[in-house]
Amino acid sequence: MRSHRLKLAVLLCLGLAATTCASAEQAGVAQRFHVDLAVPGTEVASGRLLVFAEPAKDAEAGSKNGKVEQVDLDPLAPDKVNVAAREVNRLVAGQGIDIDADQQAYPAAFSQLPAGDYYVQAVLDTNHSYNYSARGEGDLVSEVVKLHLPATGLPPLKLATQLPAIDAWSMVNPALRDVVPEARKHTQDIDFLSPALTAFWGRPIHMRARVVLPPGYDAKGSATYPVVYYTHGFGGGMNRFAGVATNLWQAMSKGQMPPMIWVLLDESLPTGTHEFVDSVNNGPWGKALTEELIPQLESSFRMDAKPSGRFLNGHSSGGWATLWLQTRYPKMFGGTWSTSPDPSDFHDFTGVDLYAPHANVYRKPDGTAYPLIRDNGKVIATYEQYAKLERVFGSYGGQMASFEWVFSPRGVDGRPLPLFDRDTGDVDASVVAYWSEHYDIARRLQAQWPQLKPDLDGKIHVYVGGADTFYLDGPAHRLKAVLDGLHARSDIRFLPGKTHFDLYVVGTDRNGLLKQIAWDMYAVARPQSTLKQAAAP
Repeated sequence: MRSHRLKLAVLLCLGLAATTCASAEQAGVAQRFHVDLAVPGTEVASGRLLVFAEPAKDAEAGSKNGKVEQVDLDPLAPDKVNVAAREVNRLVAGQGIDIDADQQAYPAAFSQLPAGDYYVQAVLDTNHSYNYSARGEGDLVSEVVKLHLPATGLPPLKLATQLPAIDAWSMVNPALRDVVPEARKHTQDIDFLSPALTAFWGRPIHMRARVVLPPGYDAKGSATYPVVYYTHGFGGGMNRFAGVATNLWQAMSKGQMPPMIWVLLDESLPTGTHEFVDSVNNGPWGKALTEELIPQLESSFRMDAKPSGRFLNGHSSGGWATLWLQTRYPKMFGGTWSTSPDPSDFHDFTGVDLYAPHANVYRKPDGTAYPLIRDNGKVIATYEQYAKLERVFGSYGGQMASFEWVFSPRGVDGRPLPLFDRDTGDVDASVVAYWSEHYDIARRLQAQWPQLKPDLDGKIHVYVGGADTFYLDGPAHRLKAVLDGLHARSDIRFLPGKTHFDLYVVGTDRNGLLKQIAWDMYAVARPQSTLKQAAAP
């Protein structure tokens, strides 16, 4: 077969330049890169080996002064950059390893790339976190090289640089740099060893958080403060809390937000986000938070320590987590203000009805693709694109896999059962049944409202953009319909034209919505307070 292709290439090349002939002959030939370890002092390494390739014209157009220093995925344009992967258990300096860039690749095998110039870079994802947070501390990277692809006899790529740790406080918005020193004085990091999670995993498991204290806080005083338990979205973690803490401190010090204690909860795991759910895969994170960490915090800080002084706020995956916590532990918390939450009704799982007969997350019944990401009304990525890209980066840590680690039953191999077939998109109805019984918030509210109403009515607040980037307005509409049908008191708002990323912007204030939410919380905790909002957002 290969000899026939080469003969055809020669015939097609008659009368053409030699370089054109070479490209034609190489088209369809497997593309193999030799990657070696060249970090001083590092003799052996392991991880997920990734090779990225971006068309030169695109890379140069997006670079500064035409110098391309990095080749990486663009989350909002998943087909822009090609990536190939291979799992590496032992990479020895001086020996190196080959990676077949056709075997595991997205969006296409490297041999099928249009002939042309590309910028190429290799990365060794040493802790398998690329799916969650991209490259970071400890990863090994090569220099960016410009190559003509497809080609034979490719030059070796040398992993010569280990990415350093980054001081998150140094990355705070420059406009707030003067505030950082004072903000840090009023911030304390929490590292709590959870007995419940440790028992589940059979090894020490720590819960991490950052506590932001309000102006005037006195550990020896008599005053107590309402508390907001805040958690981040997918891709977040402790390294993203410095900016949040600085913004909170500045707003409270200026009187733009009321004096409250904010507990910034880290919900990240190697598997994605655990969402503070008691899961057969991730462990009892809901129990650990409500029965262990919160009591520990309340014994250490001057907190109100009662439902009317415990509030929840989170965005995206954090929005779902806080909505779950409020509905699962209604006696514990005084209200959630959840923004752009992940799907709370599985009849609309980012556009897909998981309960439909023969459900498929890739294709609608008419055969068209299910969109996943939009911008200004234009579809920029589909469900299938993201799922298949995640598979190349690794078997866990991606958004799709994260849902399965939270919601799915455990398979015989000890891993969560997949919701859908990654090749075809076909949904496993038995897995959906498990998801529905345990984690469909709307279904749970509808089935248990008489029991939940006394402790939950009036505590659910949801904000979502009418043009949410990930179509999360759809499931929020369904949640609202369920609550309205129950005649529940809830506050679910759809902000016209707002997306997933600008929801909190009010006028010129990027945190305007958060300030409004804080004052609404404070009104619940201190209904008789004479404290007035100093600056309306």
